[in-house]
Amino acid sequence: MSALEQYSLLLALVAGIAGTVIGLYGLARAMGLTRREQGKDVPASSGVLSRDPVWGRYHARYYGYALLFLAFDMEMAFMYPWAVVYKEVGLVALLDMGVFLAILFLGLLYGWSQGALRRQ
Repeated sequence: MSALEQYSLLLALVAGIAGTVIGLYGLARAMGLTRREQGKDVPASSGVLSRDPVWGRYHARYYGYALLFLAFDMEMAFMYPWAVVYKEVGLVALLDMGVFLAILFLGLLYGWSQGALRRQ
């Protein structure tokens, strides 16, 4: 398959996806006419109006939890493909994953030393 054929196939896929999205959006707008209601724009929780402002900020201590979660989430995202190719690559893949896990473990130790795992 030549480069021109590949690009034309890619352009056709993009055009098809864009057409599908625009068509579904138009269908949703045509079928589901919206009405303005007074209570739709009021922030409520379980039917009770909220006393607190809607755009509240989170405390800075939660960012440590979020970063540790992302680190271990990315670990799992990299371990699945690694497990698939481990038999083919062999010892080099094992060493690479060991280095990767060691770096993540150092991040965990740093977070622990900074108190990111302490219960507040």
